[in-house]
Amino acid sequence: MRKLAFAGLAAITAAVLTTVGVAAADPPAASLVQVSSFGANPGALAMYTYTPSGLETGRPVVVALHGCTQSASDYYAHSGWPALADRWRFEVVFPQQSTANNSLKCFNWFDTADDTRGNGEAASVKSMVDKAVGDHGSDRSRVFVTGLSAGAGMTADLLAAYPDVFAGGGINAGLPAQCATSITQATSCQQNNQNLTPAQWASRVTAQYPGYGGPWPRVAIWQGTGDYTVYPVNGTELRDQWTAVHGLSQTPTSTQSLPGGTTLTNYGDKVQLYSIAGMGHGTAVDPGTGTTQCGSTGAYFLAGICSSYYTGVFFGLDKGSGTTPPPTTTTTTPPTTTTTTPPPGTCVSASNYAHTQAGRAHQSGGQTYANGSNQAMGLWNTFTTHALRETSTGYWVLADGQC
Repeated sequence: MRKLAFAGLAAITAAVLTTVGVAAADPPAASLVQVSSFGANPGALAMYTYTPSGLETGRPVVVALHGCTQSASDYYAHSGWPALADRWRFEVVFPQQSTANNSLKCFNWFDTADDTRGNGEAASVKSMVDKAVGDHGSDRSRVFVTGLSAGAGMTADLLAAYPDVFAGGGINAGLPAQCATSITQATSCQQNNQNLTPAQWASRVTAQYPGYGGPWPRVAIWQGTGDYTVYPVNGTELRDQWTAVHGLSQTPTSTQSLPGGTTLTNYGDKVQLYSIAGMGHGTAVDPGTGTTQCGSTGAYFLAGICSSYYTGVFFGLDKGSGTTPPPTTTTTTPPTTTTTTPPPGTCVSASNYAHTQAGRAHQSGGQTYANGSNQAMGLWNTFTTHALRETSTGYWVLADGQC
């Protein structure tokens, strides 16, 4: 049953992996490399790394966890982390799930056999960190983890299980740490408010490493307001959880406007919540050559703002203080909403999955419903196709045969 988690994600094609050549006087360009042996691997994961050519010792490490149906090469190709690694000089570790562990290649963030300290997939990721640090003399005080969807759920679990390993985390469309311990709970976590207090959420973190007295990781939370796979309430619950872990109020210390219709809410210098107006389920990227741009679009890599860049700056990977870079404008009101949906009157024909990902429909109990009109569209999958027409902003109606 656990293999059904995130069953709403459509399959995407993995990019071809390459290997790094032997270093010479002029080292070849770095590429994604599989590390066949990295120590204890109870979670049966694969390890891939991206190491900038000539990387110095004492540099940071970022662990980047892909989402369901994805691979290490997908996250390598689209997330923007390799380009940032070249610019800021750090190594990126890309763990990869297998269909043997989960039929949809989701990291098992909802299973205590895999997402707790010393166990399963979590322990395998810890081994990868040890391998990377040992191979490159990396700075153990600057090891970070980030991920998308199921990878983001595992990111939160890793921060709770290994606060002595990870200095910070970036959670993209993810779930609170230890939100679920079964497939039934996983579905509820994705779609519903769990009605827990911040203190109750925090206890789920602190219970993972009893007696730990060191600093807790800093956390950047990314959430699209049009996400109907991992509902926006999860961003709020993550905010509640990690502010409480840090002993902070849930009242923000500042609010800022960023590109792509993004509102950044800061809670001291420990927790950030990035809310992206109208964005569906995915990692936010911003293709281009500008300083704050990175990544490329693809399945579940959505154009708007480069989340990897801002997360990296929050981690301090740019050698700065770790604060969010200018330009930003402090404000107490939300920015103008930016959506990626077509303008009113547009007719779109797509699968039920595609409609939900684009914010034109939503799913409940495995069934799909048009946003606004709430008209039933049938099963939530890639095979059921309907046309939808937007009659007013955000109000979609069935329009089969009209597109």
